[in-house]
Amino acid sequence: MQQGQDYAPVMAPTKPVCAPGEFVIAAAFADHGHLFGMVSNLIAAGATLGYVYEPDDAKANKLLALDPAAKRVAAFDVILQVPEVRLVAAAAIPNLRAGIGIEVLQADKDYFTDKCPFTTLDQLEGVRQVVAATGRKYAVCYSERVQNEAAEHARFLIEQGAIGRVLQVIGLGPHRLSASLRPDWFFNKEAYGGILCDLGSHQVEQFLTYTGNQDAAITLARVANLANPAHPELEDFGEYALVGDNAASAYCRVDWFTPGGLRTWGDGRTLITGTQGMIECRKYVDLANPELIENTVLLVNDAGEHRQSVTGQVGYPFFAGLILDCLNGTEHAMTQAHAFKAAELSLAVQAMADGARV
Repeated sequence: MQQGQDYAPVMAPTKPVCAPGEFVIAAAFADHGHLFGMVSNLIAAGATLGYVYEPDDAKANKLLALDPAAKRVAAFDVILQVPEVRLVAAAAIPNLRAGIGIEVLQADKDYFTDKCPFTTLDQLEGVRQVVAATGRKYAVCYSERVQNEAAEHARFLIEQGAIGRVLQVIGLGPHRLSASLRPDWFFNKEAYGGILCDLGSHQVEQFLTYTGNQDAAITLARVANLANPAHPELEDFGEYALVGDNAASAYCRVDWFTPGGLRTWGDGRTLITGTQGMIECRKYVDLANPELIENTVLLVNDAGEHRQSVTGQVGYPFFAGLILDCLNGTEHAMTQAHAFKAAELSLAVQAMADGARV
C-alpha cells in the first residue's frame, strides 16, 4: 500500500541540460520524503549532488545513494560555506523552512524547498525581503503539478487553446493519513501550518497556472477535524473557493480520508472547464481499473472526446527549467512572484478558515 510521504516519482528528461559538475547542489533536512524526488529529478536533469546534511543515518544514506559524488557533512553550516554549491534542496519541518531558506539565500545560494514553503504570512514577508536584497531564488516544489505528467499535459493543452479560456478549476487532493507512520510534528498545528496552508497550496498553484491569474479573492475557507479526535490539532478536512482577477474561479478540497482499499495514496483529480471544452486529470489512479493507469487525461471539446495516457510522454520539465534559470538568471520554470503568490493565497485561506474552524 503506497504512502504519500514516500511518493517521490522520477522522470528523466531527454538529456541533461548542463555538464557534469556544472550545477552542484546540496540536500538537507529530509523531514519529508518529498526531498528524495526533488533531488532525484534535479540529478536526472543534470545536477550533481555534492553534499548531504541529514542527522538520520538511514535518510542520509538514501540521499547519498542518489549520486556517487555526494559527501555527507556533519553540520549544515558546512554546506553554506562551500562555494561550488549553487542550490540547496530541503524538505524540513514546514515551520522551519523559511528560516533555513533565509540562511541559504544569505550564503549567496538558491534554495529549493518542498511545499508548503511557509506557515505564516510573516515568514513569507521576511523571505520576500531577503530575496529582494540578495537576488537569489526561493523555489518551491509544488509537486502535484511539476511532478505529475497529467497535470503538465493539461497545462500544455490549455496553452494550445484546446478548451478555450479557462473558467473554473476544481482541485481534489485526498491523501492517506497513515497516522502510525507519521512523525510527531505532523500533528502539531504550529509545525505543519494547517491543511490548507500545506496540502491546499498545490491547488492554489494549479489554479493560478491554468487560469493565468496573478491574484484572487477568497469566497470560502473551511477546515475541520471531523474524525480524528486522538489528534486534536490535526485538520483532516479543508475546502476553499477563489475568484481570480479574470473572473475564473476555483473550488478545492483536500483531506486525509483515502480509504485503505485504494491502491495508491490518493485519488487526486483536477477538473478544468473552459469556454470550448473540459479537461479531467486522473493523476494517480483510474478507479476500478485493473491496472494503476496513472497520468490519465480526459479531454472533450468541439473535436470530440479524447482519452490520453501520458505516462512517460511529458516528463517533468520544471526541473531542467529550474537548473537553467539558476544558471542563467531567468524565470522560465516558475517565476518568483508565482511561487510566492501561491503560498500567500494558501496562507490567506488558512487564516480565514482558522477564524471559523469547526
